[in-house]
Amino acid sequence: MRVEWHGHSSFTLSGASATVFVDPFGDMSGLAERGIRWEYPPIAVDGVDLLLVTHEHRDHNHVEAVAGEPELVRSTAGSHETVVGTVLAVASEHDDAAGTEHGANTIVVFELDGIRVAHFGDFGQAALRSEQREAIGAVDLLIVPVGGGLTIDGAQAAAIARELDPSWVVPMHYRTHRIGFLDEESEFVAAMGERHRLDSPAFDTADLSRSGEPLAIIPAAP
Repeated sequence: MRVEWHGHSSFTLSGASATVFVDPFGDMSGLAERGIRWEYPPIAVDGVDLLLVTHEHRDHNHVEAVAGEPELVRSTAGSHETVVGTVLAVASEHDDAAGTEHGANTIVVFELDGIRVAHFGDFGQAALRSEQREAIGAVDLLIVPVGGGLTIDGAQAAAIARELDPSWVVPMHYRTHRIGFLDEESEFVAAMGERHRLDSPAFDTADLSRSGEPLAIIPAAP
């Protein structure tokens, strides 16, 4: 499976039979009025079969950025039958105050090319609740926010990675040379025993394998 990071929380996952896109952002130029820098390139993808939105914030839900007419599962907890089979959207919160500060979030879990993926959206709880952990089940590829602020930080993300014990962990939603907010990924990377930093925003899971602990893969910012 090929994984491509478009910046922030946006990913394309391309398998042999289908392509899935998660959390597209749109035009974020309005942030400049608040003194916030956002310089990720606009999303330009097509051939997407399934589009997933974890929650309804504008840096995650700009479905118009994805060309064509992909099947859409949009920020609704539950089990959804799709072109790739069952997508499980696990209810969670964008904060550690039962969603009262920043609202709801879903963790989307699906299988592609025999690889079980969990994308955590803007997960802000201090830790997983037992019923969430049970619903998520076994995970091969974990994509998790690490930048703090309105989500969990690097240490909390690393703890979740150790709990779920996937083969690969990809950090997202953190400060890069493209954006001027959030924390960097350094705390998360330092907390992971095995890590591999890429010089590209994309990688193939077949090219990278763990030898013990979950392997943290840090793509280059696009």
